[in-house]
Amino acid sequence: MLSALFLTARADGPGNESLAYDVMFKWGLINKNAGHVTIDTSIENDGTFSSVLVGKSATWADKFYTVRDTLRSRIELDGLKPVYYEKISHEGGEFKKDIITYQHNGNTVTANCERYQQKKANKPVVHSTKMLTANGYTVDMLASFYYMRYLDYSSMTPGQSVTMNIFSGKRKEILHITYQGQQPVNLKNINHNCYYITFSFTSEIDGKEKTSDDLFAWISTEPDRIPLKLQGKLPVGVVRCFYTGEL
Repeated sequence: MLSALFLTARADGPGNESLAYDVMFKWGLINKNAGHVTIDTSIENDGTFSSVLVGKSATWADKFYTVRDTLRSRIELDGLKPVYYEKISHEGGEFKKDIITYQHNGNTVTANCERYQQKKANKPVVHSTKMLTANGYTVDMLASFYYMRYLDYSSMTPGQSVTMNIFSGKRKEILHITYQGQQPVNLKNINHNCYYITFSFTSEIDGKEKTSDDLFAWISTEPDRIPLKLQGKLPVGVVRCFYTGEL
């Protein structure tokens, strides 16, 4: 079902681009810029493309919870299959580095997952490894960004959903994407027509399935399919990402 809905909006799939987003925190009357995210896409000469996401919290937000994250992925242009994924995170004083290498064999995907974790600056770095296996479409966090962009929403009806596997550094999850219809987004006093979707993640923890709260995304209907707005809930308030343009 997913393959029938997948398209490449450009003749060669994703293109070279540098996208920038402001991260806004809203709680009651508070509406402040909490950080900044950039996503760079580079076409390689071996049938793959590289994607790098860098996220950084704002100075005022650092006083409450510091975020310095870098995600890197190498993805095949043919079918958007991830080959390599790396996440380096410094969040709230904790350091983690996840490395995932993928092997595709027909419909089966296996991945070697390595994790380096340091709970606090004065604690040792702990290294662990794990093998993950899944059948069907399988992505990482960055590859999912491109899958969401290039689904053929024009052939879907509101309420229609697709699912795929997603590997984190320690577990397999199921990514659910539901098309909700078209909805405009206003950026800098200009209305942009968008495909409006919700998505969530289901994982098994201690033998029980747990599904996250819905996240929301508005993806431009233009050929470049740029996500213009993303939104999610926090324990207190909501976080929204707004596209600010190409760098």
